Amino acid sequence: MADVSLKEVALIVGVVAACYWNSLFCGFVFDDVSAILDNKDLHPSTPLKNLFQNDFWGTPMSEERSHKSYRPLTVLTFRLNYLFSELNAVSYHFLNLIFHGVVCVVFLKVCKLFLDNRSSVVASLLFAVHPIHTEAVTGVVGRAELLSSIFFLAAFLSYTKSKGPDNTIVWTPIAVTVFLVAVATLCKEQGITVVGICCVYEVFIAQGYTLPVLLDTAVQILQGKGSIPFSMLQTLLKLIVLMFSTLLLVVVRVQVIQSQLPVFTRFDNPAAVSPSPARQLTFNYLLPVNAWLLLNPSELCCDWTMGTIPLVESLLDVRNVATLIFFCFLGSLVVFSLRYPGDSSKTVLMALCLIVLPFIPASNLFFPVGFVVAERVLYVPSMGFCILVAHGWKKLSNKRKISWVCLAVVLFTHALKTLHRNWDWESEYTLFMSALKVNKNNAKLWNNVGHALENEKNFERALQFFIQATQVQPDDIGAHMNVGRTYKNLNKTKEAEESYMIAKSLMPQIIPGKKYAARVAPNHLNVYINLANLIRANESRLEEADQLYRQAISMRPDFKQAYISRGELLLKMNKPLKAKEAYLRALELDRTNADLWYNLAIVYIELKDPTEALKNFNRALELNPTHKLALFNSALLMQESVQYKSKCIFCHLGDARLRPEAKQRLLNYVKEEPQDANGYFNLGMLAMDDKKDVEAEAWMKKAIRLQPNFRSALFNLALLYSQTSKELMALPVLEDLLKYYPDHTKGLILKGDILMNQKKDIVGAKQCFEKILELDPNNVQGKHNLCVVYFEERDLIKAEKCLVETLALAPHEEYIQRHLNIVRSKIASLSATEQSSLPADGTATTAAEEKKKSFQNLKEVKNEQKTSQMIADNKKGQSKNKKRTEKNNMEEETPKKSTKEIKDIEKKRVAALKRLEEIERILNGE
Repeated sequence: MADVSLKEVALIVGVVAACYWNSLFCGFVFDDVSAILDNKDLHPSTPLKNLFQNDFWGTPMSEERSHKSYRPLTVLTFRLNYLFSELNAVSYHFLNLIFHGVVCVVFLKVCKLFLDNRSSVVASLLFAVHPIHTEAVTGVVGRAELLSSIFFLAAFLSYTKSKGPDNTIVWTPIAVTVFLVAVATLCKEQGITVVGICCVYEVFIAQGYTLPVLLDTAVQILQGKGSIPFSMLQTLLKLIVLMFSTLLLVVVRVQVIQSQLPVFTRFDNPAAVSPSPARQLTFNYLLPVNAWLLLNPSELCCDWTMGTIPLVESLLDVRNVATLIFFCFLGSLVVFSLRYPGDSSKTVLMALCLIVLPFIPASNLFFPVGFVVAERVLYVPSMGFCILVAHGWKKLSNKRKISWVCLAVVLFTHALKTLHRNWDWESEYTLFMSALKVNKNNAKLWNNVGHALENEKNFERALQFFIQATQVQPDDIGAHMNVGRTYKNLNKTKEAEESYMIAKSLMPQIIPGKKYAARVAPNHLNVYINLANLIRANESRLEEADQLYRQAISMRPDFKQAYISRGELLLKMNKPLKAKEAYLRALELDRTNADLWYNLAIVYIELKDPTEALKNFNRALELNPTHKLALFNSALLMQESVQYKSKCIFCHLGDARLRPEAKQRLLNYVKEEPQDANGYFNLGMLAMDDKKDVEAEAWMKKAIRLQPNFRSALFNLALLYSQTSKELMALPVLEDLLKYYPDHTKGLILKGDILMNQKKDIVGAKQCFEKILELDPNNVQGKHNLCVVYFEERDLIKAEKCLVETLALAPHEEYIQRHLNIVRSKIASLSATEQSSLPADGTATTAAEEKKKSFQNLKEVKNEQKTSQMIADNKKGQSKNKKRTEKNNMEEETPKKSTKEIKDIEKKRVAALKRLEEIERILNGE
């Protein structure tokens, strides 16, 4: 075996870089979305052990919906990419490019076992530029093929060193081979097939046997005319070790998938569920289809499922001719390679092994697969194809110079096709549109173009592609679901419901005792979720929506999303105990879902159990420290416990711990959501509680910059200025508040007070108080302040009448009665002494003191909290959920008073009575 020179390596790597440089500008498309963007196993916060418990897509292997593709080492490389660049697609594509270059170089070394140097370079160059590899190299998920191929070839190279001098066995290379086979299998399942190639190599290449020799030896042994040669015994021993190791790997693999095969539908692989002879004829026809893609990769398609290749249902189908020709050609090559000795037959035999054996897992021979044709599974088989072509070229090049021209044309056109094909993987839209140019009979392609347009919010155009999908495949449940979802996005509720009902009608009927997922794709159950989510917007149809959720659960008791959505609906129906049951059932299925713990916390808030609510918020944050809604709402919950000391709902934690933790969570929240004014507002409220006026002012201003019409932030900033003797700075803030909310009563009161006592603008203050009474004639505070204005205007008769009316509104308010008595006493005194005026400074002092009574401790403490709602739309399957929160606007008055509020009122009343005594002393002194 000749070594690979540095020049050859440079040539191969240069060609790979020239063909695939533009792949660095492609994004995450098609299966990359599930394997990369939606796969939590890539995140550093996910334990490494999960990589060995979940499938390639991040789904636990124990779940029925798992694809059962077990490739933890490939996922580990994705995780390393994420560690260094998170979701920057360039790094993922760059690593794929490097891996492809490594495969090409190692393949060159393998070729030199069977070909001369020149032919080996030709085979490696053809492999490097072949367009069929675009899906494996430019598609990020194709890394499984690349990694598996590296260890596949390395295992084979290691095994070739197991033959020592005098045909002795060298066990170290065999042990290394077994280890590399295991590693290749952990990158992709087909890695295990290298064992078969090693066996063929041992028998026909290393030992030099031919099929006739083996048959003659077997006949002689059976007839008792001879014994097994020692060299053959050694060969058998090596083969037994290899086969035993392989069997062990197979047993472990079966244990990993828990003896369950993945569930596929007739849409994924129509032939797999077809009756005989259509199933056999179609599967056999797919072999020449794959061979043709290797021979003529002019029309490539990213998805060959559904109706791409119609079933071969009859022996009279003309396509059977292609199948017959293929098997005849393949058979002739097999006979030539096994019957005749010589280097040429050995080369052909190893090329055939590389073509056939790695393709067996994708051939539907032992178990059905989830595709019809997949270009990336031809990555390793194409190695054998390239060896055959290079070997044939070698035979021709010795006789005709034209072979060099043909070789140059093939390499150049293939490289050009590869370079052009890479651009198809730039985005999902370009990828699926290129596929539709090749095949218009695949509803999945129409759906995927629609998804790409849907992601761009181009719903009208997306709808056209979804409708076309339903026309191409009328019984495609997913296509009708897509139409319904798009109609919903276009606010066409009636049309959306009709489409969902069509999809629902295509679902199989419930059969007691029969497993549902074995009959249809699990994600099709989302039709019940989507339809229920649609109709529950109508309050009169909530029970109907609940029935749909329960129907989905009855069909699949482990359908987690159904429990989540039903829990949210039950909260809406004011059934928190049943909602709690639904969420607890969902948590039995998935205790690592932060959203579930968050939703359960919301249920406990509804159940008036804030202690348990905080515990569940904390569990959500343990699983996902950046869970935005858990950060925000748990901070509010702790903030309330700090403020409501009289009720101290978390006394066991202690205020000293709650306040800084609430602040830290809000700081984390604004880091995750820097454009949400609510976070800054609540930070401002915490600062006001801590008497950090400067800090509170800064937070409030930031909230107002982000949301200029932020009602609570505007009022509390004005109140802050008022409390810190900056009343004149409060006026422009109040002007903005009243511009957006002219009926803001507390804002009008505060503005009127500042105008009367700071600006000495009695007229302006009077307008404010009169505006309050226009909005609410029974507003005691506004009415009383207007009485003070009358007193300030020295209209004692009007002030008396005003106070009488105010006392009628609040007959138990003692300070109003005392004020009325003072005014009447003043009227009597004036009448007796015939005085006509009151000193201005006295009334001004009265008004000033009245301000203190009216506005001391006036403070709005809460803004609207965010509301979130669970939505179960499936894209690709891939869905995005919203979380429920409760609305809590503490700014608005509520008819029910808590214990804390009652005690606060009492404190304010005591303070107000003290100030009223001062007012009375001033009035009596006048």
